[in-house]
Amino acid sequence: MRHAVEQIEAEFATRQIRAGDVALLQNEEREAVRAIAPHMIPITAELMDALPNLEIVASFGVGYDSVDAAYAGRSGIMVTNTPDVLTEEVADTAIALLLNTVRGFNRAEQYLRNGRWEREGSFPLSAGTLRGRTVGIFGMGRIGQAVARRLEGFDVSIAYHNRRPVEGAGYAYYPSLLDLAQAVDTLINVAPATTETRGAVNADVLAALGPSGVLINIGRGSTVDENALIDALQRGTIFAAGLDVFANEPSVPEALLQAPNAVLLPHVGSASQHTRQAMADLQVANLRSWFEGGKALTPVPETVHVTRKGS
Repeated sequence: MRHAVEQIEAEFATRQIRAGDVALLQNEEREAVRAIAPHMIPITAELMDALPNLEIVASFGVGYDSVDAAYAGRSGIMVTNTPDVLTEEVADTAIALLLNTVRGFNRAEQYLRNGRWEREGSFPLSAGTLRGRTVGIFGMGRIGQAVARRLEGFDVSIAYHNRRPVEGAGYAYYPSLLDLAQAVDTLINVAPATTETRGAVNADVLAALGPSGVLINIGRGSTVDENALIDALQRGTIFAAGLDVFANEPSVPEALLQAPNAVLLPHVGSASQHTRQAMADLQVANLRSWFEGGKALTPVPETVHVTRKGS
C-alpha cells in the first residue's frame, strides 16, 4: 500500500485520514476532495454525501464490498477496483492452501522444527490426499478460471457453480451451490461478497460435501457461515478446511484457531510485493486516467455508466 501512497502523493494533493473519518476534515477540505483511494475501509453513502465534489473512489483490491458501489453509481460517482493483476497470485495461493489442507504440510514442518522427527521417527502418514478428488469451484470469474486451469494439471475432476454458465468453460456446471456440493468432495470458494452470497456456504452445503469433504476459501469470509463451519469441523461432518479469509478480519474465532483440521492464513492471497505493487499501479492509473482523460480503466459494474462531468 505504501507504493500506492507514494505515487498518489507525487501526483495529487493528498490528505490521509483515519478510517475514512471525514470529521477530521475542515469544511473547505471536504469541498476540495474529488477522489478517495481507500484500502479496506468502509466507503459508505454517508461518507460520500459528506464530500460534495467527490468524483471517484479508486479501490485497492479486486473485492470492493467495503464500498457502497450501488449508491455511488446512483450518485454519479465512479468506483474502480484492481482486477486481473492479482488473479494469478491468488490462484497460486488457492492451490497451495488446498495441498496444505489435504496433506497437512504445515503440521509436518512443525514436527521437524520441534525436533520430533529425530526423537520420534517419521511424521504420521497424512489421512488426506488430492488423488481421486472431485473439485467444485464456487465463482468462475477470473480467479476461479485460473484456479481451474491449475487443477487440470493435478488430474482431478472439476465442476463449478456460478450465477450463469461461463462460455467456453469446459467443466460441468451446476445451477445451485448445493447441487455442486452434492457432486464434489472439495469446494473452493472464490465468490465475492454480495447480498446473494452472504452465508451461502452453510450447514447444508457442508454436509453435502461429506466426511471426506474439504472447504477452501480464498473469496470473502462473509460467504461462509463460520458457526456452521466450526460445527462441521468439530463433528467431522467434513474432513478439513483451508481459509485465507474470515468474516470479521482480523478477528478469527478461537474455535477455528484450535481446530486441528483447519489450515489458516492471514488473508495473504495476493500479498506478494510484486502483485501488491501491480495493484497499486492500477489504482493510481485509474485516478490518472479519470482526471486526465475523463475515463476509468477498470470501473466496477455498478458504476460503468458513470461519466465525468465536462469530459
